Amino acid sequence: MKLYSFFRSSASYRVRIALALKGLNYETVSVPMRDQSHRKDSYRQVNPQMRLPTLELDDGTRLIQSLAIIEYLDAVYPEPRLIPADPLTRARVQAVSQIIGSDIHPLNNTGVRGVLASMFGASEQALDKDWTPHWIREGFAAIEQMIAPGPYAFGDRITLADVCIVPQVYNARRYKVPLDEFPRVLAVDAAAQAHPAFQAAAPEAQPDAA
Repeated sequence: MKLYSFFRSSASYRVRIALALKGLNYETVSVPMRDQSHRKDSYRQVNPQMRLPTLELDDGTRLIQSLAIIEYLDAVYPEPRLIPADPLTRARVQAVSQIIGSDIHPLNNTGVRGVLASMFGASEQALDKDWTPHWIREGFAAIEQMIAPGPYAFGDRITLADVCIVPQVYNARRYKVPLDEFPRVLAVDAAAQAHPAFQAAAPEAQPDAA
């Protein structure tokens, strides 16, 4: 397998965690977002949405969108299971994951930030200090009430919720968002960071980290 990734991409980070948890080997193909490599025609041929990550399977099939990729991996390589079988727990795990994947992250990604800057005149300072922290805090405020560390978000087994929370905490710290009001989120992050799979998937551990 090949993973088209950028070390600081939180969506790529999620897939790296899932691959590491399942013990799957893959080749990293770096797509540096800092020079807009993901917007080049060569990458458009890989991913028509021109976003990261893309997972290329051994037969050449390419999958996009991190949560869809992880759902595929969970179906084909079911151990350890990241999306619980129990319907109620699965719904709760998916809700937390979607708050991050559908509400927080899309509003803070480079595409939206670029439009806010170019079309509406938002300064980089305003985006970093006001816009991005606002959506992180709003999402984390909800998640804080939905999880009960034990030590992970929903007990003693890692789920998709943990896989999504850790990269978002990384982003929050990158933008210097105060997190003291979210002790449960921080507890989940701390527990996950002690796991070798999360350590292997961390941005600073990637071959393109700089």
